[in-house]
Amino acid sequence: MARAVMHAPVNRPPGDAGAQAPVALTSEGPLPALRARIAAGAITADPAQELAAEKLQDLWRRTRGYDPKVEPPDTGGFLGRFFRRKAVEEAPSGAPLGLYLVGEVGRGKSMLMDLFFASADVARKKRLHFHQFMQQAHRRIHAWKKEHGDTADPIPPLADSIVAEAALLCFDEFQVHDIADAMILGRLFEALFARGVVIVATSNTTPDDLFKGKPGRDAFLPFIALIKKRIEVLELESARDYRRDRIRGLPTWHVPPDGRAERAMDAAFAELTGDTPAKPTKLTLLGRAVEVPLAARGVARFEFNDICGKPLGPADYLAVATHFHTVVLDGIPRLGPENFDKARRFITLIDALYEHRVKLVASAEEHPDRLYERGENAAMFERTASRLVEMQSQDYLALAHLT
Repeated sequence: MARAVMHAPVNRPPGDAGAQAPVALTSEGPLPALRARIAAGAITADPAQELAAEKLQDLWRRTRGYDPKVEPPDTGGFLGRFFRRKAVEEAPSGAPLGLYLVGEVGRGKSMLMDLFFASADVARKKRLHFHQFMQQAHRRIHAWKKEHGDTADPIPPLADSIVAEAALLCFDEFQVHDIADAMILGRLFEALFARGVVIVATSNTTPDDLFKGKPGRDAFLPFIALIKKRIEVLELESARDYRRDRIRGLPTWHVPPDGRAERAMDAAFAELTGDTPAKPTKLTLLGRAVEVPLAARGVARFEFNDICGKPLGPADYLAVATHFHTVVLDGIPRLGPENFDKARRFITLIDALYEHRVKLVASAEEHPDRLYERGENAAMFERTASRLVEMQSQDYLALAHLT
């Protein structure tokens, strides 16, 4: 069960790319906002971030007051408030190109996009994780087909519903792993661009490498070409990984899981998310949903029983490992024959996190080598204990997340 997290005040090092420092955002755009943070000592100057902020500032100027025409919604049917049936056929003249910020993790891409989004003078705008956007799209497509039948084309009304809500879409962590996503993205984005939607995205992957090595990628190539045509691509070449700087300064294993540990875990979660408000989310795969009680900025938080006390399997843990760069896990109990099912799931979870270089912050009844000391299956836990110890090392914390 998700619980509210009280974000304790956190002292951050200079240069923290994700920190939400108490510096007032100006209405003059992201570049002045970035410079204000530097002047206040909240972050250190970074030439790569400055260049990206200049690009975003130019886009900020071009989108001031941007408000492409929206056809009135068709109110017929219970889904009328979500979908319009009359499509806009052509892109509004002068629709500005978007921006695709690509770079390694921890370079400040999300911070820069947040500065742009907060100051953007666009009446209809929305910022969300790309995975969340695709989940919403699939739900709306399913609802549309349920009402109108499988032969009805859901893409035009889906695009209409999206542009009615947002003429500016800001996507964090743009990535494509799912064939179901890949199959609709080309037509959906073509329809969005035709309706004048401006897209700003952050990603660890260049457009040319999206969905690389996946079955059916040839059919995905027109989407890549469309992205490169309608969105300017900028590589953020900062040499410093601020995200890893933050976690390297944090204790990652807290024993026992008492009030002191809980406060430390709250502070770690606030630090790693830059105090971004966290909320529940779902990871959907093969018609199933993995419930994530709290998530923000690529960090997921679970109670032990939320993730190891439910009938989850390797595919579920793989989804967690690929979608989140850090997992904060509260209340790992002592393990043994009496709770072997939970112990087995915990082993599978740690294997997935370790293989994808996910960072783990945890509170537990014991240190890793004493978590599972008795019973015939204690020996099989030795590798997991070894991995848990390694995951606390500076060398491991310096590794890049593998999606």
